[in-house]
Amino acid sequence: QVQLAESGGGLVQAGGPLDLSCEASTTIFGIHTMGWYRQAPEKQRELVARITSRTTTNYADSVKGRFTISRDNTKNTVYLQMNSLKPEDTAVYYCKDETLLLWGQGTQVTVSS
Repeated sequence: QVQLAESGGGLVQAGGPLDLSCEASTTIFGIHTMGWYRQAPEKQRELVARITSRTTTNYADSVKGRFTISRDNTKNTVYLQMNSLKPEDTAVYYCKDETLLLWGQGTQVTVSS
């Protein structure tokens, strides 16, 4: 069974950077569209960024210019580089295999003001 394992969450001050990683346990990772989502307390889960197998990307308006999604198919890993973090970026961040409709367990990101 394919699994996704996120890492890299934590506590960071506003304005700082934080990088997230998501490793997939599948050898056909390279053909899957991957996404990062987040869910803040009492809010619905929302798409943050998505990357296709051809590395076409799209971002939520709220993170454009601050976050970058990328992938390394040799490592079955998708990344989310987050810069200029704001307190409103505080949430649990989830990796999703959009092709298999599979979620990771989530990693907490907390941005202090």
